[in-house]
Formats: sequence, C-alpha cells, structure tokens
Amino acid sequence: MDDTEELLTIGAFARRVGLAPSALRFYDDCGVLRPARVDTVTGYRRYGAGQAARAVKLRQLRAAGLPLMDVAVVLDGPAEAARDVLRTHLERTRRTADEARAVVEGFLQEAAGTRENPGSRTRAWVGGAELASAVRQVAPAVATGEVREQFPVLGCVLLELAEGEVRWVATDRYRLAARVLRPTAFEGGPRRVLIGAAQARDLAEWAVRQMTIEVECPGDTAGVRLWSGADCREVPEGPGEGPARGGDPGGFPDYRLLMAGLEAVRCRLIVDRVGLRDAVAGRAGAVSLSVGAVHGEPDGAGAADPDTAGDAMRYEPGQVLEVAGGGREPVRMRTVRTGPRLRIAFDPAVLVPALEAGVGPDVLLEITSADRPVVVRSADQGSFTTWVMPVRMCAAADRAGAARTESER
Repeated sequence: MDDTEELLTIGAFARRVGLAPSALRFYDDCGVLRPARVDTVTGYRRYGAGQAARAVKLRQLRAAGLPLMDVAVVLDGPAEAARDVLRTHLERTRRTADEARAVVEGFLQEAAGTRENPGSRTRAWVGGAELASAVRQVAPAVATGEVREQFPVLGCVLLELAEGEVRWVATDRYRLAARVLRPTAFEGGPRRVLIGAAQARDLAEWAVRQMTIEVECPGDTAGVRLWSGADCREVPEGPGEGPARGGDPGGFPDYRLLMAGLEAVRCRLIVDRVGLRDAVAGRAGAVSLSVGAVHGEPDGAGAADPDTAGDAMRYEPGQVLEVAGGGREPVRMRTVRTGPRLRIAFDPAVLVPALEAGVGPDVLLEITSADRPVVVRSADQGSFTTWVMPVRMCAAADRAGAARTESER
C-alpha cells in the first residue's frame, strides 16, 4: 500500500462502499477483503481509499446472490473460470426468479387498536416476519426425548428482552442456537421468559402474517403477550405441555458464559451450505470433516500443523473438504480454508439442523480445536449463530444408536 494513501475508519469505509461494518469484519475474517492496516493495540481496522473498488464489486456480487467462494473466483481467479461461474449463476438465477417473486408478497395492513396500560412492563416492537424467522431458526436446537425428560428447561425456547435487543435462544446441550433481533423501539428493564417449543412454533405461524408485533412482558403476570393491533396472543411461562415444570428462566443455561469462554479461532472453513448439509445428511454415525489431513488420522490430528499456503482467502482449486464416515462414500467439495489443516468429527443429528437453519448460500465454520464448540454462521445473517459440539467417532455412534432406539419405542 502507498504510505500516502488515505486511510479510512471501518465506519467511514463502510459508508463509502455501501457495506455494513459487520460485513467488513466478516470479509476480513474470511480473507476476501483485508483492511490495509490494523492497530495492534486497539484492533481498529483502517481501509485504504483504493480498496473501495474491490469492496463495491464484492458488495454487488453478493447482492446478486453469488456464494462467497464463487466471488473469490470472480475477483481473483482466472478469467475463464470467472466467466464460467457467472454463467452458471445467471442460469440458476433465472430458474429461481419465479419462486423469488412468489415469496415477495404484501402484508395486510394491521388494524389499529388500543388497550389498557398495565404499569410495570417491558415492551419491544419488531417485524412479524423477522420474529417468525428467529423462532424457526432456534427451535431445532430445543431438547427432545430423554434429554428433555432429564432437563425439562431445555425443552423450552428462551425469550430475553435486554439491552435494547430481543433474543431467542435454545439448546439441547450438544448445540446452542441464538438469534438477536434489534427492535424499532424498546422500553422497560430486562426480562427473561421460557416458552414451550410447540407454543413458540405456533407463535411463529401467527407472527409471519403480521406486519409489526409488540412483544410485551407484563409486570403483573409471568409469560409474554404478542400484539398486532387489537389481536393478542398470550403465552404463559413454561413448557406448555406435560407436567408444569421447567418454567423458571433462571434454570436455563447462561449462553453468554459459553460465548465469553470461547478461545481464539484457529481455523475457518467457508463451504456451500446446502452442499455440506446434503453430504452429511443420511449418515448413520460420526461424520469427519477434513481439509489437508490424511484420511485415517485420529480426530484432531494435524490441528497444530501450520498451513504453509497462508491465511489469505484466494481462489485455490486444491482446497478440498472431504466428508467421510457414517456408512456412506466420501464426498469431496470445494472449500476456502484459513488456518492449519484439520480433521474434526460431528454427529449428523446435531450438525444437519444447524446447517438447515442457516441463511444464504455459504456457511462459515469457526474452529478452535477438535473438542471445543464450533461456531456455525453465515455472511448473510450475522445476527444468527449456532454453536455445535464436535464429537469423538465412538461418541457420535453411541448417540446415533440411542436416537434410533428412542425413535423405535
């Protein structure tokens, strides 16, 4: 970089190129758009004015729906490979245009209404479709079967209103899903409410048809009320089915401790989300994901070995992720890796729902080690994150067998 080039803060650069600061941080993590300079003390990023053209092109390609790996081909790959990627995506876009148009429908104007003001309460206003999406994303992580019998509180979804945010959280001990909504308005103090999984899904079915929803935690009763004009859905606290137990939100695991306790990420993988889901689904046991590791090594082998190719994201045809195990033939797919080579194992029953709940064509796996929670997220929706526990091969096989036994009862 030219030392005389103008340097911009991440906020100023974001405004210039039309990208959110969170997107710039994500693209930095992936290596597709590195800042020109990072302050070693504060961690603040500075971008050169000359990087604007690349950032705008990146934004336009992502807005057109290109997966991040294909964006890398267009930006840094050979010209012929870039043309092939663009032609393929154009055809895919044409095929899905009718479906996309069908999704975009108008909402009925909500009816105006008034109601009594109950005194002490917490309220937040969010979009109906956004609330429905949040519930549907976290609900697959709710505990079922024996885990729910042992820990009834895990059979619920946690609704948390705090610090100007609306948060939905669910966990079954093997995975944890969290979605953060930023309401248009917020008033009151922090509140936490547990909602039964079935009730939460019913709320999502209702909410998706509403324009705006007021989420209200009354001061006089436990539970939550959701208003759309004069239409109200009142949900008591607790599982909502079976014995009335497990309704105390204080017994729900503190997901913030997990987030605070995560170690520094040592390896990142970017891969086609649907492709990885299909490669993992249907396998009857532990599934290994390996990049640069020799097949047959024990779990975690090579995790400390440096990758001599470096950490920058580039179009490199040699980067291949192999999905193996679980009684099916290995599947090899393109990936972009930063960090050391790796081999890590997952239970398909845990990883597949996390991939299905994601948004957008790409998924990013942030890996600390083969025995620590793995962060699963996408560039298209940074407000939704899933943490998935990897497993040893024998442990996943045991859980898969237990799940089959439970389903056959």
